[in-house]
Amino acid sequence: MGLTFKKTYRFAVISTLYITLFSTSLIVVLSLLFSEFSWQMCLSFAVGIGVFSFFVLQYRVEHFIYRRVKKIYDDVSLLDSSTLRTQSITTDMATLTKEVKKFATDKKLEIENLKVREEYRREFMGNVSHELKTPLFTVQGYLSTLIDSGMKDKDLRKKYLERAEKGVERLIYIVNDLDMISKFEMGDLNVEYSEFNIVELVQNVFDLLEMQADKKNIILMFDRKYSKPIKVYADKDKIQQVVTNLIVNSIKYGKENGTTEVTIEDLVKSKLIVRVRDNGEGIAQNHIPRLFERFFRVDKSGARSEGGSGLGLSIVKHIIEAHDEKIYVESDFGKGSEFSFTLEKVK
Repeated sequence: MGLTFKKTYRFAVISTLYITLFSTSLIVVLSLLFSEFSWQMCLSFAVGIGVFSFFVLQYRVEHFIYRRVKKIYDDVSLLDSSTLRTQSITTDMATLTKEVKKFATDKKLEIENLKVREEYRREFMGNVSHELKTPLFTVQGYLSTLIDSGMKDKDLRKKYLERAEKGVERLIYIVNDLDMISKFEMGDLNVEYSEFNIVELVQNVFDLLEMQADKKNIILMFDRKYSKPIKVYADKDKIQQVVTNLIVNSIKYGKENGTTEVTIEDLVKSKLIVRVRDNGEGIAQNHIPRLFERFFRVDKSGARSEGGSGLGLSIVKHIIEAHDEKIYVESDFGKGSEFSFTLEKVK
């Protein structure tokens, strides 16, 4: 570690002045007392004692600070080599104090962030365990029953195998979603841009999810009739997944005989915004900041009974951010929610 001093002589100069004034005054008084006063002698003494005091004080103070400050920097550098090892050691106490306070503040924030991340990690691992455990135990239970007593009964065998297959399908669904999120986070999942009609894409999603919505008598609709195509520039397959996940979510948490409405409108000259609005149960404000976390569920028991991987909104967020776009959430608890995201328009 290269050491360079930023020398401050203020302390040494002031101390030297005090010593020189005191010593010279003493010599003057003694000279007057013994009738041997001489201005030349007093001036020479003052210069001599001043130069001697300055160099002795500067050397001693600098050496004294250097040894202690060096130890502080060496100890601290072991904790944070990226910031302090590249800086020179200073004997300026104000600068040193400022740097140490900044270091302490940064470390405190870092520790707090690590605690939050550790808590998130524990919760995430617990959620993963729970999500995987449920279908695994389901599959295991049906297979064990078949092995023990159900192999001879053809109808029972078919029934249990079909249920076991559904458990396996849910496992595959969860693993695929996790794999997709991991690829997004590592930058391995490319976004393939193309021009397409966003109105047609939304209508296709409506058609795919119509039967699922009918189970709760939920109407899938546009806010108005879009007679002309609205072209956007994005990854068509991934945006379709975004729209699908948002509409599935609105159906899952929507109320019986409710509606899911999609609005497409201009935001700025080069952007438009797609809004997915429902009149369902809504989301409490304290839950909104965590909506896009993996496996986070507002109603854990109810949501699991509806199925899904618990990763839908997290995937939506990753896809939109991969497009360098924004996603927004507004909700009025008990009245409904609105998820919206921006897209680039075709000029």
